[in-house]
Amino acid sequence: MPSELSVEVCYALPSDQTIVSVTLPPGATMREAIERSGLLQRYPELDLAHMKAGVFGKVRALDAAVEAGDRIEIYRALKADPKLARQRRVEKVRNEGSREGQKWLGSRRGS
Repeated sequence: MPSELSVEVCYALPSDQTIVSVTLPPGATMREAIERSGLLQRYPELDLAHMKAGVFGKVRALDAAVEAGDRIEIYRALKADPKLARQRRVEKVRNEGSREGQKWLGSRRGS
């Protein structure tokens, strides 16, 4: 069994992406990896009490153990609900006069 684990901790903004390699003792948690990465100091808006994190796109609890080679990702809060945003885009296209949108609106108005 290795005496130390090597993991990466990632945080991305629309204009910037930061990846920090961290070495941890066996049995270390995601919380410990994030704290050791220095990202909490670099990005003061991050709050361990309210943020979500995961490994390779799968959300995990902050007290979950990490394994060698894990890429711990810190997730930002969504600005808008994806379903609602899509509905708004579709409605905008329909109302702006696309042929398909007008067909749909016409069939809907006639019922």
